[in-house]
Amino acid sequence: MSSSVTRRHWLKSGAALATGVAFGTPSFRTFARDAAGRRQLLARQYEARLFADAPPLKARLFANENPFGPSEKAKKAITDSLKDCHQYPFMAMRQLVSLIAKTEGVKEENILLGAGSSELLLAAALHYSLSSRGGSILSADPSYTWLMEAAGGLGAGWDKVPLDKDYAHDLDAMEKRVSDKTSLVYLCNPNNPTGTIVSPGRLKSFCEAVSRKKPVFVDEAYIDYTDDPARHSVVDCVRKGQNVMVARTFSKLHAFAGLRVGYLVAQPAAIKELEKYCSGGWDTSSPSMAGAMASLQDAGFRDYARVKNAESKAFLCKTLKDEGYEYVPSHANFVLFPLKMNGKKFTEEMMKRGVGVRYWEFNNAQWCRVSMGTPEQMGYFAEAFRQLS
Repeated sequence: MSSSVTRRHWLKSGAALATGVAFGTPSFRTFARDAAGRRQLLARQYEARLFADAPPLKARLFANENPFGPSEKAKKAITDSLKDCHQYPFMAMRQLVSLIAKTEGVKEENILLGAGSSELLLAAALHYSLSSRGGSILSADPSYTWLMEAAGGLGAGWDKVPLDKDYAHDLDAMEKRVSDKTSLVYLCNPNNPTGTIVSPGRLKSFCEAVSRKKPVFVDEAYIDYTDDPARHSVVDCVRKGQNVMVARTFSKLHAFAGLRVGYLVAQPAAIKELEKYCSGGWDTSSPSMAGAMASLQDAGFRDYARVKNAESKAFLCKTLKDEGYEYVPSHANFVLFPLKMNGKKFTEEMMKRGVGVRYWEFNNAQWCRVSMGTPEQMGYFAEAFRQLS
């Protein structure tokens, strides 16, 4: 990370001035409202609707969080760092970038920090919308929508490719849909909300072929929940020099959803473009970064979190099976299953019983996504679910 990068430098040379979208102009205010602001508004509306006239929440199973919390080493690092939190996080940023680069087997110039991966998704939405007027983002459907919705706020199109029969990315169909109008190809692997994953070899060959034509953005928010994260990740594509970007977050397995730490692995040229549109770590506190460094080195905690997630998932799948429900096999910390009643009505009835879940509508069916909770929380889900199933 260059020592010349300062907060003032970012404000002067960042997204606003680099693209002519000044912070005070109507165009930027419109974007802020339609993209980041829209996401926050939708979240507030969802929570208001979810919690309206609801009893106290006993099981928060709608946000794909790690209910067991961060590692003890991470919490200690956070607490210890508070003595220096009056200082700007120059050293913390430099140290975290260095550690991530070493962990991923890349150079520091291949790393861009963000306040969670959401900020980095937003940066990509900005860049690939503004640099390709009239272009579109290509993605699977359904998938995680934040990048495409943000790009839509700037007039970008959204080219949706249905999932295959196993509710995973249809890479053959996606590759055929790449066109001159495609500005970016987005994949979420494991996918949200289905939890499905693509064969590592097939995904890497897809990235190699498609990245020769268009940039490929792979969102690996849930990769740490797979049986072998290193094998499933496409960071190796970046190491080989391909035009591939990989987003990671500490919000899931590391349990940092409220601490906001994420990073992007990409070619230096892509990093230089995207850092114009984000804080590059300035919106993350030094205690959060200290905790991230401790968690990244705590392999024992990651193993523990995976085991606890698997136990809750096994309990949920057995509950669904016992009640006569099918489900989509998941490689993440949530499970999606088809409902036998209206999704909105189902989530409302579950909330009345103190259990929060999410619902989707696709393939002419109603679906429920359940995030993994503690054994006690999964018990509350099972009790409420049996009353409705």
